[in-house]
Amino acid sequence: MHVLIVQSNVHLGAVWKRHLERLDATVTHVQTGDQALGVLGTQTFDVIVLDLVLSEGSAMAVADIAQFRQPHANVVFVTDTTFFSDGSIFNHSANARAFIESATPPRDLAAIVHHYGTPKPDGGVQSGLSAD
Repeated sequence: MHVLIVQSNVHLGAVWKRHLERLDATVTHVQTGDQALGVLGTQTFDVIVLDLVLSEGSAMAVADIAQFRQPHANVVFVTDTTFFSDGSIFNHSANARAFIESATPPRDLAAIVHHYGTPKPDGGVQSGLSAD
């Protein structure tokens, strides 16, 4: 499982990275939207952990470019604000799979990311959509 963390807080991003690596994920951590766009052009990811409020760049632009370049990558949005707390993020981002608080325990975040990044029997990854 390949994971991209886009988190401006270096310490928080490092904590999440360590928890995901414990689940055998290969993790890339970047701090800005521009850095995220750069790696989206050169690496393939199963899951993108994306802070909704970046210190530099637009999280929504990152999600949009990810949807275009890597349509199978699932996005887990995190935030420490109440913006989009009504769940409307799922109307604005087709690849959004979860929307959680930044203060979520790192092991819980890692479990969510692991769920959406684990290959399905048909070779794809969990999309959050039912085939029924």
